[in-house]
Amino acid sequence: MKISGFSFVRNGFDYGVPFLESIQSVLPACDEFIIVVGNSDDGTREAIEQLHSPKIKIIDTVWDMSLKTGGKIFAQQTNIGLDALTGDWCFHIQADEVIHENDSSKIMNAIKTENANKKVEGFILPYYHFWGGYNYIRNTRRIHKHEVRIFRNGLGVRSYRDSQGFRKFKSIEGYNNGIDTGEKLTVKKIDAPIFHYNGIRPPSSFRKKAELMGSFYKSEAEVAKELDERKYDWDNVDRVIEFKGSHPALMQPLVNAQDWEYVYNPAKAVWKTKDKLIQPIEDVLGFKFGEYKNYKLIK
Repeated sequence: MKISGFSFVRNGFDYGVPFLESIQSVLPACDEFIIVVGNSDDGTREAIEQLHSPKIKIIDTVWDMSLKTGGKIFAQQTNIGLDALTGDWCFHIQADEVIHENDSSKIMNAIKTENANKKVEGFILPYYHFWGGYNYIRNTRRIHKHEVRIFRNGLGVRSYRDSQGFRKFKSIEGYNNGIDTGEKLTVKKIDAPIFHYNGIRPPSSFRKKAELMGSFYKSEAEVAKELDERKYDWDNVDRVIEFKGSHPALMQPLVNAQDWEYVYNPAKAVWKTKDKLIQPIEDVLGFKFGEYKNYKLIK
């Protein structure tokens, strides 16, 4: 049984994502790791090379910016990595996601246990969505609680939408022309959380990151207008709670280096009207109404 990890990145330093920590966090569970590196000018590729891991294979690409709309470029880059995998199982990690070292063996054992059970096509992992600083996580109905990150190779799986998740398709042609919307994977859950650090960065680069990411979904004018109207900052969030667990050891230098302070202010929280009404009910019931699930969970 062989496990292949894969990811993509472009200008990782400029985007302020822990891509080096992300790659290293999954290496213990993988026999190979494919990293698709877009044309970067901030030293991203060189830094990956300096990891000096025999497991890592770099695929160089040039991003087709005509695919920016809707985040299509992210799905394309993900599929390039997926097509290069040689393992029996595929383990996807994004450049702002990190696995805790305590969970590597748990992940490998789960895959090994279900390897012969063809009914299990993949696994979902839970998420910690960090916000503002390393001591807060967002915990409202607006965030995705689980996502497919591990699946069998050879099922016709492609990146779904903007690379958030995966589905299996009958043909590449059907996937490319949009006729085939894909079939959800049948999965089990592994209690090994993804540490998602997308919402953490110094105040000086917060708006820059928002502009960069927003440009992959909207025009520059639309992004600028939206950011000006919302006065984009840490307070533009619904709710966060204190994180009381431990960060992956790979992330500890970054955690220790945090030189800004973020304190959640409920008085400045930004809620959608529907969410503000429903959230208290869901908190009591422990159930999310109308939760989007891009998978079929085996209980």
